[in-house]
Amino acid sequence: MSAFNLSKSVSSDMTWSQEKQQLLIQGEILLETRSHTAWGGAVTAWMYVPMVRSQVFEKLTDYPKWVQYFPDVTKSEVIGKGRGGAKRLYQAAQKAFFLFTAQAEIYLNVVEEIGQKIQFRLEKGTFHDFSADLKLQDYGNGTIVSYTVQATPNIPIPSMFIQQAMNFELPANMRKMRQVLCKIQ
Repeated sequence: MSAFNLSKSVSSDMTWSQEKQQLLIQGEILLETRSHTAWGGAVTAWMYVPMVRSQVFEKLTDYPKWVQYFPDVTKSEVIGKGRGGAKRLYQAAQKAFFLFTAQAEIYLNVVEEIGQKIQFRLEKGTFHDFSADLKLQDYGNGTIVSYTVQATPNIPIPSMFIQQAMNFELPANMRKMRQVLCKIQ
């Protein structure tokens, strides 16, 4: 097995060792976090899905099903067309913390590059900024999915806590996403 280059998935070229490739194939979620703002966080997660890229893309663009991928997402619906033919997506989420429950809602412009990537850009909502990119790459008989998210909520939460939440929650959410994607229909 040769080194797997994910240079298009992250800002710097990143060659994966055979060990990391094996971990991906065995179901591990690999993460890279970075600072974003004083009150926000950024993370990229990679996972292997044992399905061809076209099937993965088709399922990921069924946006109402995102409530199954991410347990905190309570609503996900396409609400029309945005600028340049982009889809407009509304999502609502609820997350319980130690002493309170946070609720969020966002309106996103979604640009799809068929079979390759999906870009989510904040139109408005309960975030100061939010963007996410899903990128798909063929790998063996399956697909590597990279999911990059950067966000700053409107409520001031130190970035350390945001990044910890991303490190803890995103791998579980990605595993759930893979489980739902791979269900026999």
